[in-house]
Amino acid sequence: MREHLGFLKVSSAVVKVAAWIFLFFGFVGGMAMLLGTVPGNPRWMGLVVITIYAFFFFFFFLIAKIADLLVKIIDEIKKEA
Repeated sequence: MREHLGFLKVSSAVVKVAAWIFLFFGFVGGMAMLLGTVPGNPRWMGLVVITIYAFFFFFFFLIAKIADLLVKIIDEIKKEA
C-alpha cells in the first residue's frame, strides 16, 4: 500500500482542483441563467444549476478529503511498524 501514497496524494489534489472548477463553472452558468442571459431557459433554472454543481463540488471535495485521510492513516501505520 505504501507504493500508492504518491498516487493518492496526486489524485487528491487533482480531484480538489476539479471540484473547484465544477463549482466555478456551475456558479457562472447558474448566474447567467438567473440574470436571463441564456435564451430559452427560465430564470429559476439557474438555481437548479447552482444546486447541482454545488452538490458535485461537495461530492468531489469529500472524495479528495477521504483520500487525504487514507494517506494520513497509512503514514501513521508506517510510523508504528
